[in-house]
Amino acid sequence: MALTRSFKETVQARVQRDPAFRDALLTEGVDALLSGDVDTGKAVLRDFINATIGFEKLASATGTPPKSLMRMFSPTGNPSATNLFAVLGELQKESGVYLHAQSVREAAPL
Repeated sequence: MALTRSFKETVQARVQRDPAFRDALLTEGVDALLSGDVDTGKAVLRDFINATIGFEKLASATGTPPKSLMRMFSPTGNPSATNLFAVLGELQKESGVYLHAQSVREAAPL
């Protein structure tokens, strides 16, 4: 069965009409990174960037070439902490969603 709409288009349409989904996409991308699932975190953030600010505008805001940003968030990309935090700072500013780390101690398994 052929798909009538690409995944990228579906995500972009949902981001445009559903602010809660847009906010959750950014949050989930960062949560994945913080939990050590770097591949998923980069993929989600790439979808978020494509559906919101775009790599061209993000490049202007961060001073990093668009192709470098695209490589950073590709499956084989390995963004430096400096570049990753610059991007996250700009995504927060652009979206109006500001994320904060909170420590939580989980109970040890019995």
